[in-house]
Amino acid sequence: MKRVGVIGGGQLAWMMAGAAKKLGVELVVQTPSPNDPAVPISAKDNVFAAIDDANATAELANRSDVITFENEFVDIEALSKLASQGVCFRPRLEALTPLLDKYHQRCYLRDLGLPVPRFVAIEQDWKTTAEVIFANLIGFPAVLKARRHGYDGQGTFIIREIESLKQKLEVSCTKGVGSQSNSFLLEEFIPFERELAVIAARSVSGDVCTFPVVETQQEEQVCRRVIAPACVSSQVAVEIEKIASTLLNSLEAVGVFGIELFLTAEGKVLVNEIAPRTHNSGHFSIDACETSQFEQHLRAVCGLQLGNTAMICPSAVMVNLLGYEISQSDYTIKRQQLEQIPQAHVHWYGKTESRPGRKLGHVTVLLDTQSQDQAIAISLRLDALRIAQNIESIWYPHKTC
Repeated sequence: MKRVGVIGGGQLAWMMAGAAKKLGVELVVQTPSPNDPAVPISAKDNVFAAIDDANATAELANRSDVITFENEFVDIEALSKLASQGVCFRPRLEALTPLLDKYHQRCYLRDLGLPVPRFVAIEQDWKTTAEVIFANLIGFPAVLKARRHGYDGQGTFIIREIESLKQKLEVSCTKGVGSQSNSFLLEEFIPFERELAVIAARSVSGDVCTFPVVETQQEEQVCRRVIAPACVSSQVAVEIEKIASTLLNSLEAVGVFGIELFLTAEGKVLVNEIAPRTHNSGHFSIDACETSQFEQHLRAVCGLQLGNTAMICPSAVMVNLLGYEISQSDYTIKRQQLEQIPQAHVHWYGKTESRPGRKLGHVTVLLDTQSQDQAIAISLRLDALRIAQNIESIWYPHKTC
């Protein structure tokens, strides 16, 4: 049996459990709390420590054959010392390095020739440079992002005029939002027609395989729904697959990466962000694909052949179950109602505390119909959205979306 060490013990590690059992793989996690979701499904000799504790990762290495990542909040410099001592990280640290800082990530994508929004960096002297940079290079509206440690909308702000920008930077710097140097990425606001995503995997031998391109729908910069496959032209799908292959091959990555994109009304594709790990936009694959993104990731990091990513149903919709209150409830009655939806698969992460915006679980509903006809495909997309509305009317009190 191969032992895979996972840095992080949240729901992404938890969702590797079924795939690990199927492949005969044992998981060992490094995570702060014994109450984290992945602890019950992993080995008994887990390492309880902060995610960025490199000494703890050294102990994790002693208990596993290869180490992978559930999140990117790690100390690359400290881990590099372990890599130099022979610890096997997949993806390799060199593949993570240009991606963890959002500004560096944008530069890397641009230098690869991949399409990205216009962007600039705001450094510590932003008080004297912000107005000039925005007026001359970006304009308004614009998007302000913390360069490090932002996720699920945290550290991301839509800015509509210069005074709002200055105020947000002042508040963010005071609160310590942003990177250690209080640096930010500033980019043009893209009036997209849709947000898209693709999960891609690269094997040890260099094979690249993608899952179907999906449409993602965000509210307050948090993913609420995923429709698979996306209702896009074959040309757009092929372009996105090429973007994924170019990126993963350039990085010489091993494992699964999530790639978020914008599609404009003119049919132009722009890369939004890269997640060097399994990703929320790929959760539908657990129930809707021959191989889930979690099995694919374990196959890649364990040196196995990549699996078939084809869908086993014509289409599917995934809806995140987000916290909307401070509570200790496990929402048993609501989950039972969701399970009554035909072809619904409810995944509950076993978290002991709910709070607004926290991801507590997700529901995937498999759909039976499909069509290559564009008009019918649009109708099917509306059907998926109606199902999503039904799920959200059950989950959220006094509100449908």
